[in-house]
Amino acid sequence: QVQLVESGGGRVQAGDSLRLSCAASGFTFRDYPMGWYRQAPGTERDLVAAISSGGSIYYKAYVKGRFTISRDNVQGTLSLQMNSLKPEDTAMYYCALINQDVDPPRPYPYWGQGTQVTVSS
Repeated sequence: QVQLVESGGGRVQAGDSLRLSCAASGFTFRDYPMGWYRQAPGTERDLVAAISSGGSIYYKAYVKGRFTISRDNVQGTLSLQMNSLKPEDTAMYYCALINQDVDPPRPYPYWGQGTQVTVSS
């Protein structure tokens, strides 16, 4: 049974930092690409960053240079270090398994409760 538990969000000011964590269980974590998605009011859920089982990384252009995605295959955790936060980063953040066998890759339909990030000016 796939379980994803996000944590680490909060309310911060522009320029501050947060570190999000995702505790994953119920599947072979090391075998799956993982990603962080976010959804702000009035927008579609958007992939922010992804990391393959081997460590290859993708970032959305608007977070490149500010965010760092990482994974610990022993602990089964996914992290997102967010620096220089902007008000535009305000969203609910979710972690997800990514199905890379389809084109385009898309998340498997397993979602946790997410963690809210709110950045004020």
